[in-house]
Amino acid sequence: MGDLARELATGQAVLTKLRIYASFVRVNHSVFALPFALVGALLAARVTPLTLSRVGWIVGAMVTARSAAMGFNRLVDRRFDALNPRTAMRELPRGVMSPLEASVFVGAASCAFVFCAWNLGPLCFALSPVALAIVFWYSLAKRVTWMTQFFLGLAMAVAPVGGWLAAGGGISWEPVLLAVAIGSWVGGFDVLYACQDVEFDRAHGLRSIPVRFGIRGALGISRLLHVVTIFTLAMLGVTAGLGAVYFGGVVLVAALLAYEQSLVSPHDLSQVKRAFDLNGYVGILYLVITGIALYVE
Repeated sequence: MGDLARELATGQAVLTKLRIYASFVRVNHSVFALPFALVGALLAARVTPLTLSRVGWIVGAMVTARSAAMGFNRLVDRRFDALNPRTAMRELPRGVMSPLEASVFVGAASCAFVFCAWNLGPLCFALSPVALAIVFWYSLAKRVTWMTQFFLGLAMAVAPVGGWLAAGGGISWEPVLLAVAIGSWVGGFDVLYACQDVEFDRAHGLRSIPVRFGIRGALGISRLLHVVTIFTLAMLGVTAGLGAVYFGGVVLVAALLAYEQSLVSPHDLSQVKRAFDLNGYVGILYLVITGIALYVE
């Protein structure tokens, strides 16, 4: 019985640690960028056949890059997170993970990403350090520029371009339009999210669009960015020659984004988290609709 109890205790400790790591990088938030990377791959696959193993390496590259970026963000922001009541219960501030553990995790995730990129071809491998530099820079940008949310948009815009290149796509406007769409979409919802911390950021010398333009101005910028998202998705449909199903999906995405924006006002930020979580459905919906438009319609 003693050996069984020890094995159960060890298993429970491992599961607890895995849950800590999953929470540390918010694994569930992978649904933001991953669907757009897969859309980029699906669009390129019309010319170059897409194998199951290649899809696996694309998913692996996306998850590891995002995990490295999120881990780096948590690591460099741990001092601010500890001071902010909204983030004080994150893993590093409350001590359930050490900075050394976080550093090892970021290094391992970065190496795993480079390995996935190597398996996707010489071009993806050569560009992998550039991709990491872009996603890491976002975490430092708030210290030097108010355009922080635009840099997050840029970091996420890498996803569909990476998916396109990984699937063997060549020079085309399609990945560019998709990159602009995801960049403006992510920038738009990150502006909403940053509105929660405007007073904290001002007090601690951190910069953001809400700090620079105020809540009302930031919400206007967020809404403009989401208009750009819908316009660019529609332009992609025209450029790629997609049919009515695709454009119906774009209308549904527009409705979701309009509802998301309706939840937040300059006088009421209580629904920001709910608005933020809606974006997971946006990515999944867009992937499903585009897949249907490409292979069923």
